[in-house]
Amino acid sequence: MTAETSADLPTTMRQIRSLVTADGRLELSIATVDMPVPAAHEVLVRVEAAPINPSDLGLLLAMADVAHATSTGSGDATVVTAPISPAVLAALSARVGESMPVGNEGAGRVVAAGDSAEAQALLGKLVGFVGGASYGEFRAAAAFMCMELLEGTTAAQGASCFVNPLTALCMVENMRMDGHTALVHTAAASNLGQMLNRICLADGVQLVNIVRRPEQAALLREQGAQHVVDSSSPTFLDDLTQALITTGATIAFDAIGGGKLAGQILGCMEAAANAKGGEYSRYGSDVYKQVFVYGGLDRGPTELTRNFGMSWGLNGWLLTPFLGKLGLEGMMRLRQRVVAELTTTFASHYTDQVSLAGALDIAAIQAYAKQATGQKFLICPMTA
Repeated sequence: MTAETSADLPTTMRQIRSLVTADGRLELSIATVDMPVPAAHEVLVRVEAAPINPSDLGLLLAMADVAHATSTGSGDATVVTAPISPAVLAALSARVGESMPVGNEGAGRVVAAGDSAEAQALLGKLVGFVGGASYGEFRAAAAFMCMELLEGTTAAQGASCFVNPLTALCMVENMRMDGHTALVHTAAASNLGQMLNRICLADGVQLVNIVRRPEQAALLREQGAQHVVDSSSPTFLDDLTQALITTGATIAFDAIGGGKLAGQILGCMEAAANAKGGEYSRYGSDVYKQVFVYGGLDRGPTELTRNFGMSWGLNGWLLTPFLGKLGLEGMMRLRQRVVAELTTTFASHYTDQVSLAGALDIAAIQAYAKQATGQKFLICPMTA
């Protein structure tokens, strides 16, 4: 840590913590913890903004029943408690009794740095970072896991520069890597979905956007989306099949997870393949169809009606393993694009900005737990 900056830093900081108790309760609180000291390859970021992404909610809320949450205390002394079902508690046994910091990513000013050249180069710079524990006033982060933001960019604009932008870009990379030429995305009116639409429009990639409400379809069409289908429409399956015939999409990324949608996509892909003719086979078409489930908006079982032959795949998908497959050069290429297009292609919209204590307000918790399209919370830890 540099001596000129360390002298003015506090010795403790505030941080949101999530605890699962042995008797089946979630406890959310604001803890006072020791100020992190950056190692040689790390920087210390004063966190100015950190988004609440769907990927944060599993750790933060532990699938607790927030509809029955209660709260005691106020301000930094707030403690929120919510019940966890026995079935969920059994799956969380590894974290019972461990108070855990939360938040995948954020942005802020580097106020101290380790001795390495890459860390020192970021001193005083505004950066986006990833690596966890972002819902706190400060975060020590590896210099490699930081993106220096361009002059004029704000922390709010840079807070979501990792998870959603790289996920959207890697969906297109995965499509190309596996030999597909067009793709399908569900919950497509989300912040991530809007980014993916802009990427595909800019890169000339055919994209089928699946949404759940007419107003979401209208939003995407206003943004130039060419193929939008509404799963609430009585003609949904026919509309989806036609869009797949037009685009030739044979790979999908599904944010819903549970229910019938993944199977419906595979079935419509098979129907689109058969619409092109060819000899009948009792094993279905030889066109390979792939659905990757990367989200869990529906926590129920994934239901498949096997009407799509034998050439198909249904897998889970996570960003970090795919980045490993892409390699360092590919990852740096994508990061450079994110920084350059952060306020255009990769812009995020926030409807609510809250303090650390505000993030523990029960009404706020119940709102962001819904993962509603068009509603996104930003935590500003330095705000009173």
